[in-house]
Amino acid sequence: MMNPDSIRLDGRIALVTGGAGGIGQGIALALAAFGADVAIIDIDRDGARDTVARIEAHGRRALFIEQDLLEIDAIENCVARASEALGVIDILINNIGGTRPKRFLEHKPVSRARHIDLNLNTMFAATQAVAGRLVAAGKAGSIVNISSIEGLRAAPHYAVYSAAKAGMINFSRSLALELGEHGIRINTIAPDIIRTKGVEAHRPTEEQARRYIPLGREGTPEDCAGAAVFLCSDMARYITGNVLNLDGGTYASSGWSRDDGDKWTLMPKMAG
Repeated sequence: MMNPDSIRLDGRIALVTGGAGGIGQGIALALAAFGADVAIIDIDRDGARDTVARIEAHGRRALFIEQDLLEIDAIENCVARASEALGVIDILINNIGGTRPKRFLEHKPVSRARHIDLNLNTMFAATQAVAGRLVAAGKAGSIVNISSIEGLRAAPHYAVYSAAKAGMINFSRSLALELGEHGIRINTIAPDIIRTKGVEAHRPTEEQARRYIPLGREGTPEDCAGAAVFLCSDMARYITGNVLNLDGGTYASSGWSRDDGDKWTLMPKMAG
């Protein structure tokens, strides 16, 4: 029989990369609200201090590790520090990532490498460090990777980012098979546009949201947080290797949009 307490995360220890703001902060705070102790890795001191204070306000332990995650070799030490301070980490949120729009032919090798480091290599390093400790301790756990809806659809001017996010999704599926025998679940959240400081220039107007997003609004960090809490909880104990599209329905719409009469139409700009 389903127990309402199955959504609780009491006794769990979480690590969130990029937890000082935006989606990462939203997830870190939600994990604490549902009972987990939380460590965050970030370079934003002010944002991290705010996150830590709000985690502690929930009565949970919090730890801020200041580290540029693009220094990939330092991630193992960050996980070691978090584990020593809080205990074996059994929830990992690989949230760090990012991009800037650019035509593929304009990408330099250093730009491509940065995309791979930021969106993939940080995840590889953190996952290996956390999962290795879980296996050694004989503990189950949950790893949630924050990808993007662009990892599932064509994304002009975001080709390298899209490829990295698609790689994140298939890495998660593949690792779910490898680690399932250890009780370690790996899932992916694929958000579309989420209301954060980093996407201010790309936020839809109310009319654009009504026209192109079936639910009629952009997403929020709290929307991402709800999905992450669910996937980390025992409510999702039989879910692994899956992708949860957190997009208000944009992936499903596939070119459909609302016209001025509020009816759904396919590619209205091509009509007539």
